[in-house]
Amino acid sequence: MLYGYKFDGNFSPEVGLYYDPSKIVLDPYAKSVISRGEFGVLGHDDNRWPQMACMIPTAENKFDWEGDSPLKYPQRDLIIYEMHVRGFTQHESSRIEFPGTYLGVVEKLDHLKELGINCIELMPCHEFNELEYYGYNSVLGDYKVNFWGYSTVNYFSPMTRYSSAGTRNCGLDAINEFKLLVREAHKRGIEVFMDVVFNHTAEGNEKGPILSFRGVDNSIYYMLAPKGEFYNYSGCGNTLNCNHPIVRQFILDCLRYWVTEMHVDGFRFDLASIMTRSSSLWDAVNVFGSPIEGDLLTTGTPLSSPPLIDMMSNDPILRDVKLIAEAWDAGGLYQVGMFPHWCIWSEWNGKYRDVVRQFIKGTDGFSGAFAECLCGSPGLYQEGGRKPWNSINFVCAHDGFTLADLVTYNEKHNLANGEDNNDGENHNNSWNCGQEGEFVSISVKKLRKRQMKNFFLCLMVSQGVPMIYMGDEYGHTKGGNNNTYCHDNYINYFHWDKKEESSSDFFRFCCLMTKFRHECESLGLNDFPTAKRLQWHGHDPGTPDWSETSRFVALTLIDSVKGEIYIAFNASHLAVTITLPERPGYRWEPLVDTGKPAPFDFLSSDIPERDLAIKQYSHFLEANLYPMLSCTSIILLLCPDDNA
Repeated sequence: MLYGYKFDGNFSPEVGLYYDPSKIVLDPYAKSVISRGEFGVLGHDDNRWPQMACMIPTAENKFDWEGDSPLKYPQRDLIIYEMHVRGFTQHESSRIEFPGTYLGVVEKLDHLKELGINCIELMPCHEFNELEYYGYNSVLGDYKVNFWGYSTVNYFSPMTRYSSAGTRNCGLDAINEFKLLVREAHKRGIEVFMDVVFNHTAEGNEKGPILSFRGVDNSIYYMLAPKGEFYNYSGCGNTLNCNHPIVRQFILDCLRYWVTEMHVDGFRFDLASIMTRSSSLWDAVNVFGSPIEGDLLTTGTPLSSPPLIDMMSNDPILRDVKLIAEAWDAGGLYQVGMFPHWCIWSEWNGKYRDVVRQFIKGTDGFSGAFAECLCGSPGLYQEGGRKPWNSINFVCAHDGFTLADLVTYNEKHNLANGEDNNDGENHNNSWNCGQEGEFVSISVKKLRKRQMKNFFLCLMVSQGVPMIYMGDEYGHTKGGNNNTYCHDNYINYFHWDKKEESSSDFFRFCCLMTKFRHECESLGLNDFPTAKRLQWHGHDPGTPDWSETSRFVALTLIDSVKGEIYIAFNASHLAVTITLPERPGYRWEPLVDTGKPAPFDFLSSDIPERDLAIKQYSHFLEANLYPMLSCTSIILLLCPDDNA
């Protein structure tokens, strides 16, 4: 049965009321939304889209979970892969039966298993209006759409146009295909997280459409100023009134549904700081039990103990899943290292991204901050008993440069977005390695490949939880575009042919590095490393250099599986010969050197020339020395000296 609601009442935007009985609005609790059947295609009725919600009888909604149960990995053991469902398989080179769908992801799960991924973070999969920015793009000769999906229409229903069946069977196929994706991911040992957008909706500001929440009760669901204007802490026209009692109960009901009915393992909350803002004077008084003096009563003021976050953290269902905050918003609230209820929540660590980019590209003054990042950012998370896994470490994500573009472009190149290059971040902390763009000299290309390996190695040896962005494992480029929100085309699609071309080079390196991380208990610690386990070095053992001009950081880690591990980063543009710590009766053996061409960049046991390659270092290692090229990183393992 298809159904919708009409609400009668006053249409008085000046006091925040938008009741309009001429509009059919969606049930916020609908489990499926029926609209167009094909992604990005404008139909003749789409000026009134969406009009219908689908109610699915329980008796018909049977899915065989085949005994599926949560994997419940300790968070410290995760390697997260940020993925766009459509973008992952829509490119023609995927050569699969159902490109751009949940089933398409299922067909490619073995790729993630090979890469060492045990958790996928799906970019928004709730029903959203991809035609929100619809318009002809003269630059590329196609149409702009809301590709990323950060503009929710309905929070309970999976995106029907990510289903192979579209709107057939009243959306039931979309629900079951999403469940199939989760079930098959779990079979391969991969958890499934959802990127959820409880900060704004697709209804926009006062000029936006009446789709659902606005027509039900605009004054409850959105933060409003005294004259009915929309507060815009999201930067997208409206702000969800998260800490209103009705709204926070709605959010809890929604999250519980995705956990209990869809078997989702965790959530990443987009612009999560909005969920810590007060909703109104009444709510602030309700939370604290008595009137509060000063600015705290203003709608949108940050709360030290937000009721929504408190309810989520203590919910008997949600406290057993992973909760990740993007701990900032577009209104200037920045809470990295300070997000409430830290004992339950982890955070996208934007400071890790910025420091690692600065150090590895060779900026002075970041050696100490870089060392903090390698330790899990204790300056941010150690106080009060927080753990390294509170930090979700990333170098690249959907928003910003890809890993390949990070080492290819000094400036953003966003003309394809049709906004005269005025959109997107201007401060990318990138370095093009001497020449801008893709068509450069061979020496620059080699240096870029080294830098990509340096970034990936850093991510894998840092305490905390590493997150990889889709396509970075083969060096996907977006042509220097750092804000590709509007492109349903090759810019955002995973290029499987390029991945196959790089399978003997960078992709191999990434697979071996994730495998190495999984094998080392010391690279996923539950507590911050102390001097009993970790020692810092400079060019000489035990003499680290934390000066403003230092571009070298080295450490040794005691690992219960690998023994002692030596890790060093030379971010200088000069080569250096380092002295290794002396260990009588043992010798250092090279494992990783990003300055070497493949396959000698990672001396895995399957390389026929491995022993010969190691012997080439013998005259250095016998003297406890090791030569490092500029812009390289290395990993050495301590082995028994057979000749001792």
